[in-house]
Amino acid sequence: MGTPPPPGSPYEESPYGRSPYGGPRRPWTPPPFGQTAPRLAGRWRRLFAGIVDGVIVSLVTAPVTWDDWRAAYDDVTGVVTRVPAGDGLVVAVIGFLYYWLLQSYWNGQTVGKRLFGMRVVRETGEPAGLGPVAVRQAVMTVLGSLCCLGLVDLAWILFDPRKQALHDKAARTLVVDA
Repeated sequence: MGTPPPPGSPYEESPYGRSPYGGPRRPWTPPPFGQTAPRLAGRWRRLFAGIVDGVIVSLVTAPVTWDDWRAAYDDVTGVVTRVPAGDGLVVAVIGFLYYWLLQSYWNGQTVGKRLFGMRVVRETGEPAGLGPVAVRQAVMTVLGSLCCLGLVDLAWILFDPRKQALHDKAARTLVVDA
């Protein structure tokens, strides 16, 4: 018990602990690209799946925001006019819940992702789960509500070698073929 294992044994010690799988356990590294890693979903399919999901969220939030007008007084003309005022917070919460609940409990998929054969997973290939999907959607919601950062977030997949948007990088998730 007090003697270290012989060199080359499957239980070699390392600063990261013991590994019974033939060598020291190393810190986490992303899975390699290749045949063993899940295939990354295509950019066009992600776009079309996002459009489908956006239409669904719009249909769900339409009754909440359909007739949402506010009266505003114009000092210059002295006229009271009706101005459209959206309930951005309500729409953001409904959108967050749609993406978060479906991707957490429906194998990493929303309706759009299921139609186009994709799902969200951790960078290790494991199912994403509640926490990473919540981080992913919170970052996506915040960036989407800030002027041009939502477009930067979505356009990021055009230049990233792993096709990750900024919200994917924050949550350490990938969108792969289902």
